[in-house]
Amino acid sequence: MSVPLPDSFTYHDIDAGGVRIHCAVAGDGPPLLLLHGYPQTHLIWHHVGPALSRDHTVVLADLRGYGDSDKPAPTAGDAEYTKRAMAADQVSLMRTLGFDRFGVVGHDRGGRVGHRMALDAPETVERLAVLDIVPTRHSFEHADATFGLGYFHWFFLAAGNGIPERLLAAEPEFWIRSRMNSRHRGGTAFDPAAVDEYVRCFADPAAIAASCSDYRAAAGPDLVHDRGSGPVTCPLLVLWGEHGFVGRTYDVLEVWREYAADVTGRALPGDHYLPEEQPSLVTDALREFFRPA
Repeated sequence: MSVPLPDSFTYHDIDAGGVRIHCAVAGDGPPLLLLHGYPQTHLIWHHVGPALSRDHTVVLADLRGYGDSDKPAPTAGDAEYTKRAMAADQVSLMRTLGFDRFGVVGHDRGGRVGHRMALDAPETVERLAVLDIVPTRHSFEHADATFGLGYFHWFFLAAGNGIPERLLAAEPEFWIRSRMNSRHRGGTAFDPAAVDEYVRCFADPAAIAASCSDYRAAAGPDLVHDRGSGPVTCPLLVLWGEHGFVGRTYDVLEVWREYAADVTGRALPGDHYLPEEQPSLVTDALREFFRPA
């Protein structure tokens, strides 16, 4: 690995109901599960995770289909990459590690997995923090030209007939670097070695196929699951980039208050990749939110 976490982190490959989930664990204290987004791996937390491990047992996991976790081949209907399936992986991972109740932090796709986890397994999620998202259902149900242009990749990646898979396989590095560089505004620069790791993992054709299935599931079965769900009942922290699409487009707290009972949060200076752009501010906000009573 080009960007090793501190030696305090140990790596594990955990069988989560037949899907191997890759993770790094460090620290002592109340458990926190940190989930990355697209197109990263657990290394998006390479600043935040070590800082939080001073007060918590921190688990940095690769979602199924990403990083060095298993990548089941998608089938018709994309059941393998529903947020329900991806959330169940992470609950199983944490139980295997000995944690029946824990805090969850999710950026981007990881936030959507965390949202589903809080709905499907409320007895396990003590508190939830999501970074730079509004709920998937809200995004689709309020989609317009601004959304289509700003989040064009949602529709591109969800296209069928192998179209995005074939195009992305031709230039995976260009895709990763262009997506990330177009959504960064000030703050800490991306660590080049971390980006190299994202490219390495994403260049695997199985990862490309999995990520496209992830986005197809969001536009299909995830919406069915979301429309049948009530509000999140655990405390929810929402952080977003003031310069990013989410911050420019939505009244973020008001949106989330339609989907959760206890919502707090604020904008941070930056764009989309807050754990890398503003690691100190993210760490401080998470430490305050997850501080034991």
